Amino acid sequence: MYLGLDYGTSEIKALLLDKNANIVCTHGLPLSIQRPHPQWSEQSAAEWWQVTNGLMAKMREKAGDAWYAVKAVGLSGQMHGAVLLGEDNQVLRPVILWNDTRSAEECAELESAVPDLHDITGNLAMPGFTAPKLLWVKKHEPEIFVQTASVLLPKDYIRFLMTGKKISEMSDAAGMLWLDVAKRDWSDKVLAATGLTREHMPALIEGSESSGALLPEIAEKWGLSVEVVVAGGGGDNAASAVGVGAVNPGDAFISLGTSGVVFVVNEAYHPAPKDAVHCFCHALPNRWHQMSVMLSAAACLSWYCELIGVREADLLVEIASLSAEQKANAPVFLPYLSGERTPHNDPFASGVFHGIRHSSDRAVMGYAVIEGVGFGIADGVRVLQESGTHIKQCSLLGGGARSLFWAKLLADTLQLPIITHKGGETGGALGAARLAALAAGADEKEVCTKPEIEQVFESEAANADYLARRYALFRALYQQEKAFRQVQAV
Repeated sequence: MYLGLDYGTSEIKALLLDKNANIVCTHGLPLSIQRPHPQWSEQSAAEWWQVTNGLMAKMREKAGDAWYAVKAVGLSGQMHGAVLLGEDNQVLRPVILWNDTRSAEECAELESAVPDLHDITGNLAMPGFTAPKLLWVKKHEPEIFVQTASVLLPKDYIRFLMTGKKISEMSDAAGMLWLDVAKRDWSDKVLAATGLTREHMPALIEGSESSGALLPEIAEKWGLSVEVVVAGGGGDNAASAVGVGAVNPGDAFISLGTSGVVFVVNEAYHPAPKDAVHCFCHALPNRWHQMSVMLSAAACLSWYCELIGVREADLLVEIASLSAEQKANAPVFLPYLSGERTPHNDPFASGVFHGIRHSSDRAVMGYAVIEGVGFGIADGVRVLQESGTHIKQCSLLGGGARSLFWAKLLADTLQLPIITHKGGETGGALGAARLAALAAGADEKEVCTKPEIEQVFESEAANADYLARRYALFRALYQQEKAFRQVQAV
């Protein structure tokens, strides 16, 4: 048995996989997010550990005797978060998350301090990344910065509590903005620009390698063997790629979770930072990937449903019954509730509804929301294609994969086949479990297969024209929103 743990922003998920690649059981428990100031997004590392222990107890109960056959644990996690530890290994402050945008000024400072930053890291400096967060702490919380002895990512802090070892792997480390992504090693130059050294960083391994065994007291507490190893694991999207079998050059998927991602596997380092395309290491050796990221995807639908007091499933049924005329004349929605990364790198971008009428009922407005998220995904696909990356089709993962209407809308918007898979919503946890199997000695070709196809959504030419017109409005609306902010600032 192989256990996968996926540390998301809103939930920790666990998945137990047997040696024949069958999912034995899954379970998830929620997490809270704190937003004490505008543009801030933080979590409690102590809550992660508390929830992890509760999740292990629940999985032990659900799995029965299968639990005692676990050989390895794999970790998947939300990227970029800054867990700061002092000399005594205690957490110094709340964890600054990936969707926290307070460090825009520090990004400009870092790019000025390291002129070849893009060449080294393969990415623009963005507020979501870890390195600008540390510059912000250095400037605004100097008493915390001087106490910082270690900087860990979310899943790697959990690994430390599980194994006693400070270790990260290439895919997650690449998102810190301290990694030389081509060399798969820390960059002393970029570390120095933020006042840090290798001594502050975890050791690096590949995601499919073992990072060590469970501490005896943790194994006893969870009812597992002391011989259980913990795989390197992966950043959430790289782990999801392993879960969906996106491990060979050209494989691609879209993830509709809290954020929205377009992920394409490359056989070599292929950066394209001009349009805020990310280039990271894959969780498997000798592979990289390009990625476009929008900060608010399915989170936009959750926000809207909470605002109007309706269940997402009920609203999606109403949206699916809309006429072609209602959809073609719906308001246009900008999904920038937390700013945006690809292609704008604009932490100050904001959400907008444009074109509201008396006829704009909740279903029409809901359609505008999921269409706007689709247009954000389209922006990502467009700049990936402009960078020279060819995309033939995309698997669809994440909570949004449960909506057949959304999948079909994406196919029509992108003019690409969209494929859903059985268990597609478990991508990160499944990928973590697969990486656990590899760390325990399993063969990659046997483990990293593509899950069974559930449905293929082909684009319809009949919908292409109205969506193209609305996409053009969407892009123009962002420019107007940006210009409006500039007028406000005068």
